Amino acid sequence: MSLFEELRARGLIAQCTNEAAVKELIDKGGVTFYIGFDPTADSLHVGHLMQLIIMRHMQRAGNRPIALLGGGTGMVGDPSGRTDMREMLTPEKIQYHCDCFKKQMEKIVDFSEGQARMVNNADWLLGLNYIEFLRDVGVHFSVNRMLAAECFKSRLERGLSFIEFNYMLMQGYDFYKLYKDYGCTLEFGGDDQWSNILGGIELIRRKEGKEVYGLTFALLTTADGKKMGKTQKGAVWLDPNKTSPYEFFQYWRNTDDANVEKCLKFLTFLPLDEIERLAALRDQEINHAKEVLAYEVTKLVHGKEEADKALETARAVFGAGGVSEDMPTTALAAADFSDGAIGVIDLLIRTKLAPSRGEARRLIEQGGVSLDGEKVTSIDQTVPQAAFADGVVIKKGKKVFHRAVCE
Repeated sequence: MSLFEELRARGLIAQCTNEAAVKELIDKGGVTFYIGFDPTADSLHVGHLMQLIIMRHMQRAGNRPIALLGGGTGMVGDPSGRTDMREMLTPEKIQYHCDCFKKQMEKIVDFSEGQARMVNNADWLLGLNYIEFLRDVGVHFSVNRMLAAECFKSRLERGLSFIEFNYMLMQGYDFYKLYKDYGCTLEFGGDDQWSNILGGIELIRRKEGKEVYGLTFALLTTADGKKMGKTQKGAVWLDPNKTSPYEFFQYWRNTDDANVEKCLKFLTFLPLDEIERLAALRDQEINHAKEVLAYEVTKLVHGKEEADKALETARAVFGAGGVSEDMPTTALAAADFSDGAIGVIDLLIRTKLAPSRGEARRLIEQGGVSLDGEKVTSIDQTVPQAAFADGVVIKKGKKVFHRAVCE
């Protein structure tokens, strides 16, 4: 099976500008392509993971990735998929985010000499003369076509700032610059980037008279169409200090049955026939497929050692209702106790198992909270400080376990 056919069989390909040409390029190997990453936070998240996996698929077939860090475009903010304007970040914060991205990308993509490049569009965007940019680049973009683009159309009713309106020009210029400097002829991106990718392709055609190509891949969504990668605590990050390897493992272990096959195809390198075998499991046996998914994705992002620990912890906690030193743990301080005890509502908030007192109260009233295997029946229940000497295991719902100890 060729690379293009495998990407299609895995359901990764959404749209392609010239399928025959793109298929020939990537199957033959040796093509230089790029994917952009805007540094809007100090860590990559699950939404970025597919982009890194696509890069690895391409690299394994002999193609050369360019990871473009958006130190320049990050100063503006991509309006695609947004209902409001992104936070304006300082240059110092953007640079810090770029540095964090580099460390995480290197775990998945081989950036050794000649294998891949990592470049920053701040190197050419921040020094541009605006008038020259408008004359050289802006003249090739039609405002009517831009307004028809989905990324802008969805924002017009709520308001689209002029600074965001420039984003498509900047991304198009990125493609042109990478084409000129590195011979990059293919841009990849999520399907919400289709309009921006087309802008770059058209710019190169108008300025250079050359055909380059674009390919978008399917977005990672839940069965009801919402983007995956969110929990009650927020985004699922690739940084282990923001989302622990165990929490990361558990996120995938708790995948809905309907999403298991898609996630195995999108996020692992398991052979397709093995994925079909796992996806055919039903009822309780599907949990084995979820465990394989969680292990493979955790191993990819955090390494085999952390994946082994997360698997062992999950089996200890769920298999026998036991306790593991590696399960998520919160250390309580003396200030958390009043008269030698802490209320269960305060405990849920302190461990971040509930975002508010109202949500904590609702969980308890619905019978969704247990302490060391005993269901909490009263919102006024308290736990003595002495009970935390050996740790107290808090269970929320059927799948979330957390341990609280005294410092």
